[in-house]
Amino acid sequence: MAIFEARIYTMHTGKVPEWEKGFATAYAAREKYSKLYGMWHTDIGPLNQVIHIWQYDSLQQRADIRAAAAKDPSGLWPPKGADLIVSQEVDIIDPVKGFEPLQPGTGHPAWELRVYTYAGGQTGKAAAAFGESYAGRNGVYPVALLGTTSYGQLNRLYQLFPYKSWDQREEVRKEFREKGVWPPHAEVSPVSQLVRLMVPADVSPLK
Repeated sequence: MAIFEARIYTMHTGKVPEWEKGFATAYAAREKYSKLYGMWHTDIGPLNQVIHIWQYDSLQQRADIRAAAAKDPSGLWPPKGADLIVSQEVDIIDPVKGFEPLQPGTGHPAWELRVYTYAGGQTGKAAAAFGESYAGRNGVYPVALLGTTSYGQLNRLYQLFPYKSWDQREEVRKEFREKGVWPPHAEVSPVSQLVRLMVPADVSPLK
């Protein structure tokens, strides 16, 4: 099963467009080693953040690809702009059983990233409940990522959802509640929740 790497960068105020432009230039060299799954910047939630997600077969493949990309003869990778970054955070996410990645180019300008944190030892129960409900929710409207962290900040559950508009988000959430397919009825509750509403970067395959 694939793993996903979520990289969350917090930029100096107003520097997100500049950093994304530099990333797009460098990505021309990086994408031949592996494709970006998606990239977004926050519109509501912690501001001045860029979230980019990569898909790999394993931690070893991730290490091998990153090492190869850093040696690319173009010298473009890693992207310039470290001075624009305030902080960086990396989580490795194991998707729930049966998860199928979303294909590029589906036409979604509005995105929601929900990150729930559970008390130690309870994340597995939450993952099982969300995993059982995944097919029902994905059948009504697609899920771009659903899984729990195995490295980085532990005991986190990531949920990434695309929408055609923010109005559609409300319509879809209402439909889920009426059909009883979402949210899952888990035995455990998160100790914290963080919701980011995001806009895809120009370079993002998912947009």
